[in-house]
Amino acid sequence: MITKSKNSFLRFIPKLIPHRKELILGGLCMIIYVSCWPVLAALAGKLIPSIGEGDFPVVLRTIIFALIVFLIQKTAQFGQDILFANPALKISQGLREDIFSKLQRVKIQSIEKLSSGDIAYRLTEDADRVGEVIYKTIQDTTPSLLQLIVIIGYMFYLDYQLSIATILLAPLISILVGKFGERVLVASERSQKEVSNLAGLLGEGIQILPLIRAFGVESWFQKRFNNQVDLHRNARYKSLKLLAFQHPVIGFIEATGILIVLGIGALRIQNNGINAQEFSSFFAALLMLIDPISHLTTNFNELQQGQASLRRLVEIEKEPQEIESVRNPTSFNYSDEGNIIFKDVYFSYKEGTRVINNLNLNINSGEVIALVGPSGSGKSTIFSLLLRFISPQIGEIRINNKLLSEIELKDIRKEIAIVPQRSNILSGTVTDAIKFGRTCTEDQIIKAAKIANAHNFIINMPNGYETFIEERGTNLSGGQLQRISIARALLGNPSILLLDEATSALDSEAERSVQMGLNQAMKDRTVLIIAHRLSTIQEADRIVYIDKGMISEIGTHNELIKKDGKYRDLCEKQLIRDL
Repeated sequence: MITKSKNSFLRFIPKLIPHRKELILGGLCMIIYVSCWPVLAALAGKLIPSIGEGDFPVVLRTIIFALIVFLIQKTAQFGQDILFANPALKISQGLREDIFSKLQRVKIQSIEKLSSGDIAYRLTEDADRVGEVIYKTIQDTTPSLLQLIVIIGYMFYLDYQLSIATILLAPLISILVGKFGERVLVASERSQKEVSNLAGLLGEGIQILPLIRAFGVESWFQKRFNNQVDLHRNARYKSLKLLAFQHPVIGFIEATGILIVLGIGALRIQNNGINAQEFSSFFAALLMLIDPISHLTTNFNELQQGQASLRRLVEIEKEPQEIESVRNPTSFNYSDEGNIIFKDVYFSYKEGTRVINNLNLNINSGEVIALVGPSGSGKSTIFSLLLRFISPQIGEIRINNKLLSEIELKDIRKEIAIVPQRSNILSGTVTDAIKFGRTCTEDQIIKAAKIANAHNFIINMPNGYETFIEERGTNLSGGQLQRISIARALLGNPSILLLDEATSALDSEAERSVQMGLNQAMKDRTVLIIAHRLSTIQEADRIVYIDKGMISEIGTHNELIKKDGKYRDLCEKQLIRDL
């Protein structure tokens, strides 16, 4: 039973409905195109004996008529190709947009498991291959199939006995095509997987190229890259070898079939079952079967490759999605009360391994809280819980005494902004970088930039706020990028600010400029800071030492430095004493 499963191309049939006008006109062109084939076969049947008899007037009339039919056919073919192209491309575009839309809602922990190169390959090469299959199915496979039906029907009209002998060869070809297709599908999936791995490795290599050079390990990485290229080549070669083997095998069967038909045709003429002109038309029609059979064979292989691509795209759809809306959401306005409460919170990424273990923490409105502790202790997980990238398995988180799980995601993320360790600025103008897709006025952008201590250096750039930031921000310094990142976070006037190692990657001069911006940004906001450099958080209202997902110590810097605890040990390692 054929079903419109997500892995099947039949899922795209409903998406063709909005394009029915183009499809109907294209279908009419297709009918004209296909109908010309038996006419051309009949003309060939008339032309060949006339040439043998030397009847030039008949030959000339037949050639002129055939040229007119060819002109009509090729015009109709052009019409069907153009009319079918737009719906196919629209479906391919819609598929890519839908997949990316779903990708944006996939849970963060699922995204982190996928290679960025692999995702990029799926949304480019795989989506293009699926679109190509859709286009060829409408524009090439369907008319080729109709061409087969019409020509075979015409052959039966001429001589059903000779046609039956011809048709008996079809099942053998179909079985071979099917067997090859199954193997091509497996080989294509393996080849696409290796291409994705190659894209992922290439993306990583470009990102850390300075580090590779700094360590002098170019030859090691080149060898690793070469090995991946070799794996891709081997996988691709196996796929191409299957295709290369298929063509001569099926071609040999087709040639054998034609020769057999010629032999049977000679017997039919000898027994007066068919005359020479009819057999010439029959044989011309038979030759006309080769092209659509070849197209169907090629397209079937491409369908198998497209099926592999579609499966890879659907895998993204199957990833768990964020729950954007909740039943009976509570109204959320941070300025009402502004407290954050973690109560008996437990969280695990993997079953049996708790990252957050019985977290209890009350944060007052306008308070600056610093989270310190060893790597992997759960600090970043606390940020992810607040942004509701993840949800606790046990316990509850409240903002304004309202459960975080009962607040709409858009409301949460409007009131909470993050300044990450890496600025992650998209290419575009400075204005675009600060706006980050949000609606705002020019005054609001400038205000955010001033608070972030970014306005002065921005207006001194060649085009001010319209200066173009190159990919990865290569034409700006780290400190400038980070201050733009702070302005981006402040644009929506968030009530809660999360600072994730916001100055750790900067030199001391850049850190001073960024820290000035952060100090201004933190005013009248509740702030949570993750920091390994303790010099940046000594003036926090409270410092929370997290160890193995639990609060080990909590207090001001002076309070904790007087204790003989883990925070003091950490301070002594960084040569920090009391204020």
